[in-house]
Amino acid sequence: MPYFLQQVLNGLHMGALYALLAFGYALTNGVVRRTNLAYGAVFAFSGQTMILVAVFGWYVLWLTLPATVVLGIVAAFAYAILIGMILARSVFSPLARRTPNAVVTATLGASIVLMELGRIAAETRDFWLPPMLAEPVVFLMADGFRVTLTVIQLMNCALIVLALALATLALARTGFGRSWRAVCDDPRAAAMCGVDVPAVFNGAIVAGGLAAATAGILAALYFGNISFGTGLVFGLKILFVAAVGGYDSPPRAALGAAVFGMAEALWSGYFPIEWRDAAVFAALIVLLVLRPGDGETHAARP
Repeated sequence: MPYFLQQVLNGLHMGALYALLAFGYALTNGVVRRTNLAYGAVFAFSGQTMILVAVFGWYVLWLTLPATVVLGIVAAFAYAILIGMILARSVFSPLARRTPNAVVTATLGASIVLMELGRIAAETRDFWLPPMLAEPVVFLMADGFRVTLTVIQLMNCALIVLALALATLALARTGFGRSWRAVCDDPRAAAMCGVDVPAVFNGAIVAGGLAAATAGILAALYFGNISFGTGLVFGLKILFVAAVGGYDSPPRAALGAAVFGMAEALWSGYFPIEWRDAAVFAALIVLLVLRPGDGETHAARP
């Protein structure tokens, strides 16, 4: 029982990261209605930018560790906003009403550009942050086995839950949330009702990019490193997970992603880890096959 509880707690942390990513992906996909292969790259690029700027602040500017981490976080968010604006205006806006393959191809190219920028900036090396807030918090001790989470894991979970709660409340109660739902349902009708469709479109994409950046920063703080190729794997996982949870509802997509993170952690604890990704992708494909109506509706909408 203690070992099982430990795997559940591990799943809570990874599930929270996946949930934040899925929320942002669904927020963007609601207005774009096209597959976005650059989303995972924004996640990895933001995390790597935070690490690289923190390394620069430590070795070149001689800042303290808290100051250099804050500098890295600010830089990561600034780049995420810039990337979101470029994608919104130069990729999604001109291509969203064309064939789905146009957006898939363009975002794949954007993903490769971001991965290569990260690789070149890091000189094809991995930089690591020192362990931070790694003190274990013991939840249960039985037969010499301690069930723990670290302080950074607890902080990440708390921040993500708070961010998701505030974002869900904003979608439900604010004018932007109502406009977002209107644009998702029918952008032409929303424009006829006075909604500024381009502003909502761009705002949703930038907000989704900020969600990916937040997840990337929190992951980098916990793992200490994010490789320039990490975004491709995470992007594919979020693409499938958000589809199962539902593209039309960011909270549902986040919930589905949290369940996915839990299943991934339980597999890692009880089965061969080298088969983990194959098993979870197979399970996601089965779930998508059992829900053909959602995929057809999503693909058919402009």
